[in-house]
Amino acid sequence: MGDSREMRRVSSLIRLVGARRATVLITGETGTGKELAARALHLAGPRRNLPWVAVNCSALPENLLEAELFGHVRGAFTGAVQSRMGRFEQAKGGTLFLDEIGEMPLELQAKLLRVLQEREFQRLGSSETIRSDARVIAATNGDLLHRIEQGRFREDLFYRLNVVPIRMPPLRQRPGDVPALALHFAEKICRQEEIPLKEITPEAMERLCTRNWPGNVRQLENAIEMAVALSGDRETLTDGDFPLPLQDRPAIPAQPGGPPLVPVPDGGLDYERTVALIERSILQQALRKTGGNKKAAADMLRLKRTMLSAKVRSLEPAACN
Repeated sequence: MGDSREMRRVSSLIRLVGARRATVLITGETGTGKELAARALHLAGPRRNLPWVAVNCSALPENLLEAELFGHVRGAFTGAVQSRMGRFEQAKGGTLFLDEIGEMPLELQAKLLRVLQEREFQRLGSSETIRSDARVIAATNGDLLHRIEQGRFREDLFYRLNVVPIRMPPLRQRPGDVPALALHFAEKICRQEEIPLKEITPEAMERLCTRNWPGNVRQLENAIEMAVALSGDRETLTDGDFPLPLQDRPAIPAQPGGPPLVPVPDGGLDYERTVALIERSILQQALRKTGGNKKAAADMLRLKRTMLSAKVRSLEPAACN
C-alpha cells in the first residue's frame, strides 16, 4: 500500500516478475512488508491458485529445518515415527517462501543450492529423487554480502537467490504513505474488534507523519492498535492515544529509579491487550537492535532463547520477525 515513488517501483517489479519463474530475493528492514511483497508476487502470476508455503529459516534447529524443507521417511531420525512430506513437496507447482534466509546453517545452504540448480531433492533417509517445480522466493533483513565476508553465507547461493532483487523501502523514506497506511490499519483493527470505525484527528495524523518509524510499517500498525485500545469509547484517535515514543528510544518512558509508566485514560483500557502490545514492542526492539538474532536478543533481555521464541510465537504470528 502506498503511492510513493519507492512503492510504485516495487509494484512495477512485482507486476513484471510475478508471471515468471525466476527466483526472487526480497531485502529490507524488519517490518517493511517483505512477506506481503512475496505474497503479491505469488498472486501476480499463473501460480496464484496453487500452493503458497512459507518457512521461517530461523525458527527451527538445523536438523529439524532440513526435515521441514525436504521431508523425511519413517525412522530417518529419532522421533520420525512416520514419513512426512517436506515444504518443497507441499509447494508443488506453487511458491515456497524462505523467510530469514540469512539464518540458514551453512551445511543446509549447500543442499538448498543443489535443489535450486538441479530442481530435485531427496527426503531424509531416502534415496528416491523427487523433482521440484516450486518457485522460490527468499527474504532477509540482514546484509548477506556482509555475511558472505564473515563466512556465514555461501556466495554461490547468494547469486542463485539474487536473480531478481527487490528492496523494500523503510517507512521513513516514504512518509507520504503514512496517512493511507494509518487509516487502513484503523479500519482493519476496528473491524476485527467489531467496533465503529475511529477517525484519526489531523493533529494526530501530523504527528504520525513526522515520526522516524524504526520498526517501519509493522510498528505503525502496532501504534494504531494500541491507540484504538487506549481510546476507549471515543470515536476519534487523538495525540493522547499515542503515548509511547515512536522513535529510536525505549517504548515506555521510565521514571529515574522507578518503574516505567503507562498512562491510563479516563475511559479505561484493556489491560491484557495493552501489556501484550508493550511486551511485543520490547521484543521487536531487541530483535531489531540485534539484526534479528534471537540468541543475542534473548541475552539483551536476559531471557533464555527458547523463552524469547515462545513469547514471539504467542504474541502474534510473524509479528517480531
